[in-house]
Amino acid sequence: MDKVASLRAFVKVVESGSFAEAGRQLRLSRSAISKYIADLEESLGAQLLNRTTRHASPTENGQRYFERAVVILSEIEAADQAVTQAQSAPRGLLRVNAPMSFGTMRLGPVLADFMENYSELQLQIVLSDDLLDPVQDGFDVTLRIADLESSSLIARKIMPVPRMICASPDYLAQHGTPKHPQDLRAHASLTYGFLLTGNQWKLTGRDGDHWIQPDWSLCVNNAEVLRDAAIKGKGLALLPQFIAADALHKGELRTVLDDYSAPPLALYAVYPPTRHLSVKVRLFIDFLVERFGGEGEGAGMG
Repeated sequence: MDKVASLRAFVKVVESGSFAEAGRQLRLSRSAISKYIADLEESLGAQLLNRTTRHASPTENGQRYFERAVVILSEIEAADQAVTQAQSAPRGLLRVNAPMSFGTMRLGPVLADFMENYSELQLQIVLSDDLLDPVQDGFDVTLRIADLESSSLIARKIMPVPRMICASPDYLAQHGTPKHPQDLRAHASLTYGFLLTGNQWKLTGRDGDHWIQPDWSLCVNNAEVLRDAAIKGKGLALLPQFIAADALHKGELRTVLDDYSAPPLALYAVYPPTRHLSVKVRLFIDFLVERFGGEGEGAGMG
């Protein structure tokens, strides 16, 4: 038995005084209304309505039941409205995990605009270069810049993240400029060793793919640290474009092996699979796509 449907039918019969009128209001046949009432009375073991050929009125038990049923149905309607309103005007807490560098350099400057648009949301941002578990750590959205492995999580691509090999002018003057990927074996390298490829660098050019295991002197999970070490002349670094851009503009770094490219990473918004994606998550991801989705330069590792 559909208890809620039976309650609605009963309340309409009492309010209208007629099975036929209740059926018209609920867009149901008279026989369907009669069945709902019969099922309700059978489940309760009590008669709720006095019936004549043209009129129905509540019994004493029916009147008491009617008064409670009206309250129950109003509470259900209020609950439905609360969810509907939450879908159109998001409220509550939105927990977001993002890499440190992307969070400080790219996400931070645009958060105020998102907060302005959705002032009733509480936004909690956790910046970390550790690969936190989105489900176990309770995040609504996790931003990752990577070549993602397949998983049970849903990932939406926000933008590509191209990378380039950079070094300081002083380093290149002292150690020479590599002309081919194989030349990297003779250079000190600064590596981000937390990708699926580990410390290996893959470079692709007209002569095909080259996998290089660099002789690294620094391995770190934050690309800004790699950039700073490269500026100080400590070696070659494979950097996301946005992290290297300012140093390149100032002449503190130069790109090498421009005829070869590393596989681009991408910024993804990762979230657990749910039947109904919450509106606050959808709006936040849509906001990121709007702000960053048209960029070719990408964001950056950690």
